[in-house]
Amino acid sequence: MVPGEGQIMTNLRRGALEYCILALIRDGERYGLDLARELTDGVLMAGEGTLYPLLSRLRKSGLVASSWRESESGPPRRYYRLTPDGRAALETFEKTWQPFRDAVDRVLATGRG
Repeated sequence: MVPGEGQIMTNLRRGALEYCILALIRDGERYGLDLARELTDGVLMAGEGTLYPLLSRLRKSGLVASSWRESESGPPRRYYRLTPDGRAALETFEKTWQPFRDAVDRVLATGRG
């Protein structure tokens, strides 16, 4: 059976989405809905239902920390920030991503590794 675009996209997201979240909070704290708005573009994330379980896993693994804050426009919000381990994981991903992406692009363009 030939995988469809949806299955391929799911597999690609699975490996990269958590690092996209880490990159978005690299320079400062962000709350969940803010992250969802940035990521829910149909490519990186299909819907915000994926985000909160992923943020929970990142928190449990020590890559992000969170704190609750009152909001002027509604209920309290949970803000997420990078931990030192999260920063190190993002730096490692960035070093690995470019050569990986370039190799995939090269193979797709030329049919050779």
